[in-house]
Amino acid sequence: MELIRYYLPLCWLNVSALELPSSTRFFKYNIYFYFGMVFFIKFNMSDDLETVFEVLIETGLTLGFIALVLGLNGTFRTYVQVASAILFCENLVGIFLVPIVFWVTVAEDALSYSALAVFFLWDMLMIAQIFKDVLLINRPASLVMSLFYFLSSYGGAYGIYSLIAG
Repeated sequence: MELIRYYLPLCWLNVSALELPSSTRFFKYNIYFYFGMVFFIKFNMSDDLETVFEVLIETGLTLGFIALVLGLNGTFRTYVQVASAILFCENLVGIFLVPIVFWVTVAEDALSYSALAVFFLWDMLMIAQIFKDVLLINRPASLVMSLFYFLSSYGGAYGIYSLIAG
């Protein structure tokens, strides 16, 4: 877990994901934590067992999107580093989002939605910075990549699950 201190500067946008150490163990821990956290959030919002399938789809789309982008860019060799960086950022934001999501569902006021939007924006900026450094693209293009990432991971999981369950 010493690697956390190497990956933590990603959150302040002042380190490149390619400069970080590559560790398959850290990658696996990030996947487990990501799956557990997303499952916890979704299961508390909808307490049916089909939530497991939606979280599996979402995790698969997240990892698949990263693999597709790196494969098309010819930098697939950096998959463990980049996926670890993205999942680490998602996990860190997720730690803060858990209480905010509960706050939003209970209070449903403008302040709770504003807090949710701030953390979503922070997550989007971190992912955009990772894509910017890895794909060697400019900031607007990296923001578009970040948006595509969120749409394909979260929106895609919802869409696929709706088709299967519906």
